[in-house]
Amino acid sequence: MTSTETPLSGTLDAPPAAGDRRRWFALAIVMTAAFMDLVDVTIVNIAIPSIRQDAGASVSQIQWITAGYALAFAAGLITGGRLGDIHGRKRLFLVGIGGFTLASALCGFAANPEMLVAARILQGGMAAMMVPQVLSIVHATFPAHERGKVFGLFGAIVGLGAVSGPLLGALLTEWNLFGLEWRPIFLINLPVGIVGLVLGSRFITESKAPRALKLDLVGVGLVVVGLLLLLYPLTRGEELDWPLWGHVSMAGAPLVFAALVAFEKRKGARDGSPLVELSLFKVKSFAAGIAVQTVFGVGLGIFFLVWTLYMQTGLGWSPLRAGLTGVPFSIAVSTAAGLSVQKLVPRFGRKVLQAGALLMAVGVLLYLWEAERYGMGISSWQMALPLVVMGVGMGLIVAPLTDAVLSEVPREHAGSASGLINTVQQMGNALGLGLVSVVFFGVIGDDLRPAQVGPAFVDAFQHALGWVAAVMGVIFLLMFALPKRPAQHVEGADAGAELPVVEEKAPELV
Repeated sequence: MTSTETPLSGTLDAPPAAGDRRRWFALAIVMTAAFMDLVDVTIVNIAIPSIRQDAGASVSQIQWITAGYALAFAAGLITGGRLGDIHGRKRLFLVGIGGFTLASALCGFAANPEMLVAARILQGGMAAMMVPQVLSIVHATFPAHERGKVFGLFGAIVGLGAVSGPLLGALLTEWNLFGLEWRPIFLINLPVGIVGLVLGSRFITESKAPRALKLDLVGVGLVVVGLLLLLYPLTRGEELDWPLWGHVSMAGAPLVFAALVAFEKRKGARDGSPLVELSLFKVKSFAAGIAVQTVFGVGLGIFFLVWTLYMQTGLGWSPLRAGLTGVPFSIAVSTAAGLSVQKLVPRFGRKVLQAGALLMAVGVLLYLWEAERYGMGISSWQMALPLVVMGVGMGLIVAPLTDAVLSEVPREHAGSASGLINTVQQMGNALGLGLVSVVFFGVIGDDLRPAQVGPAFVDAFQHALGWVAAVMGVIFLLMFALPKRPAQHVEGADAGAELPVVEEKAPELV
């Protein structure tokens, strides 16, 4: 997920001549980096039970292994894009991929869970420096008539990453290479990152934005503090029996966010470069879309973590079996995403997204019914139907949602709006991972005997699925505030902006 403020902030450097082959090497490098980030998110989930067992990670630590990455990624996305505008996209890309590779090494050689959590936070921060530059580099490198082909390649990369991430994580964990257990899921990034760093320094062309927005580090700090005040007590509360300081901390989060709003108003009036463009929330469809993205992120954050724990810890399946079980879901998402954008949304508009939310809810409820009926004896093929239904529903939502949210936003604010959309989805994901302590671990008893662990995790999974189904219902209702049919970006159009509307879909890629 990227911040696409960059292309709209000013006229970019002229793309290289069409005969320059270097641009295709540059494309391969940045696509590999985007793929590496996408796979890193999905590859970790499948290895979480192994990390918990091998490293002795606590409940809150396994949540922070995933939530810490999402939080750092979300907090740095917009700032990463602006740094690229100011100091050069190539430079920031190389800093990001180098830092991501170093953080991956620290994850792979982590001596304890605390070090792994810290390295994952660093990894998310470096991804926030690297990923926003990808589309900006493409825009600066390729002439307009070639960009459609390029973004088609990005779509293929997304589909490949959705399928290969869990499978690659399962295989690397199952193989236990050199006795390293789960560590190769991080160490595999080292050769890829080093090659990307070397080739990127040679083949990527530098570009900057003539009218880049200024940084808003105070805004970033307020966002991080507010989220930490909310997330930290959520992840630790169950383990510590919900102490008073946790309630005080969560009550303080809204105050910090109120301070953020006040500061952003002053920042916008002073220099026109706030972290959050508050005027966007006057657009009804955008405000509703931000709510949809946030809640959708919460639902996905809950589901994917508890699903992995359910299959491997609850049912006792191997990482490979768990990874293969998820293949129908990934294929369904990729297939439905292509159909929704190309065929369905142009004809049926908003109804496609709402159908997706309902299908996801139906799939979750079907999964809940099967989990209750078959209990510990459920098989992979019995999970296939609810997973396909859920995957189709998710595919109908994820591909067209950004266009629907942006359709009534003035063109000159489209970059800021798309960056904010991706940021809040990551924040929602982090919040969902924090809520796992409540909706999943909160219903698992303490001091379980070995024979009780499996049934307890199965019961907790069913409880969590009820929450996910409720989240999908909320998303369905929020979607009524989206426009019936996505409109073209004509309101307030900036004649000097050269980025076509179709490129606003790009943030969905990572």
